[in-house]
Amino acid sequence: MNWLNAVERTVTGLGYDLVDTERAPGGLLRVFIDRVPGDPKGEFVTVDDCERVTRQLQQVLEVESFSYARLEVSSPGLDRPLKKAADYRRFVGEQVEVVLRMPFQGRKKYRGELALIEDEPAASDAPIDRFRVILDEGRGEQALDFALAEVRETRLVPVVDFKGRRLAPAAADEPAPTDGDLQQ
Repeated sequence: MNWLNAVERTVTGLGYDLVDTERAPGGLLRVFIDRVPGDPKGEFVTVDDCERVTRQLQQVLEVESFSYARLEVSSPGLDRPLKKAADYRRFVGEQVEVVLRMPFQGRKKYRGELALIEDEPAASDAPIDRFRVILDEGRGEQALDFALAEVRETRLVPVVDFKGRRLAPAAADEPAPTDGDLQQ
């Protein structure tokens, strides 16, 4: 068994979603975890979650004799990357930024709402590798369909929440929040 399988088995066994791993120079092993959808403990990873996974991974990696100098376990952040088809299905309806491997119509980067392609099966066990980004760039609503193999990177667009107030793009008839609105 390789180190990646050991990490994935451990993280999922503890009830978390393994988002990504990274082996950096100097023996640094980074592990990014997230809550699974519908987790009764909440939707955000806490320091306690990272500590729990770190302790378990330290034991597993020692028993399996996988060497590393330092282990970091953290959440994927507000701009969480989408790596697997399951990630894309989970975040349908969210704003994403997609970077394609090859340019399409002269550009590689697109931003919009992630959607399923209607003629693709929507069941969670069906292999879906095609998705859609609905773009609204001032020229009317357009859509970009893509296969996962065509994507270099996809990340969620962060939504910042100050004091329980979600800041999202203002509607056309609604003024954007000002600094005075944020200091309430």
